[in-house]
Amino acid sequence: MADGKPCLSFEFFPPKTPVGHQKLLDAADHLASYRPEFFSVTYGAGGSTRDGTLNTVLALRELGHEVAPHLSFSGNDRDEVHELLQRYRQAGIRRVVALRGDAPSGMGAAQRLYARDLVAFIRAEFGTAFSLEVAAYPEVHPESKSAETELRHFAEKVAAGADGAITQYFFSPDAYFRFLDECERQGVGVPIVPGIMPITNHERLVRFSDACGAEIPRWIRKRLETFGDDTNGLIEFGAEVVTRLCEQLLAGGAPGLHFYTLNQSEPSARLCNALGFGH
Repeated sequence: MADGKPCLSFEFFPPKTPVGHQKLLDAADHLASYRPEFFSVTYGAGGSTRDGTLNTVLALRELGHEVAPHLSFSGNDRDEVHELLQRYRQAGIRRVVALRGDAPSGMGAAQRLYARDLVAFIRAEFGTAFSLEVAAYPEVHPESKSAETELRHFAEKVAAGADGAITQYFFSPDAYFRFLDECERQGVGVPIVPGIMPITNHERLVRFSDACGAEIPRWIRKRLETFGDDTNGLIEFGAEVVTRLCEQLLAGGAPGLHFYTLNQSEPSARLCNALGFGH
């Protein structure tokens, strides 16, 4: 929190076209009016969007925005990651979202690199030059064996030097608060900001949620199914559901909100306005 007020942040993905790039910059300009702590930019699996991420980060930074690039590595690209971090530092970037890297071809599960490895690498090479955020999974990462394993992995990331965390999105506030309680019992005390996904498209939400292990409560799924081609009705319902979720999270002490924008400003802006963050 800044001055006791919840902090906002917004996430973008690297666009593939000039039109998409301009749309992202326009969205950032709109959302900047809510005075976010930072914009984050995602990083494709195996570094597949490395150049796009870098270009997007630098474009946002040149416009005066605080930016947090996502970053992962596979263990065989340490020099490249080091060089990328140097470029970020030179551009005035002071925050990085450190994520698990894909295992290189032929690497066994026992050798897999985790976000803790990247956090440790950055701390060893750059000290405290960057504030490091990591991912948290209140509903358990789909590849985790158990909630206990998930919590252990999260604690290891914090022990390696993470300053805070951003969660995968969820729609059950109880999952978030239960995760906070478990972290507290384990002595893990970094700020954990809930990730928020606006609901604007039924099929896309189901596809994303099934892929990342985010649970859509049955009552929400069933209501979404009733809207059919009524896009406006679905958006109204989604805004109501997510606004209520955010209200519960903030009332319960969440340090901020991190919005997954999908490079659109309006859904996140509507939620911010409903929550009283507008001018």
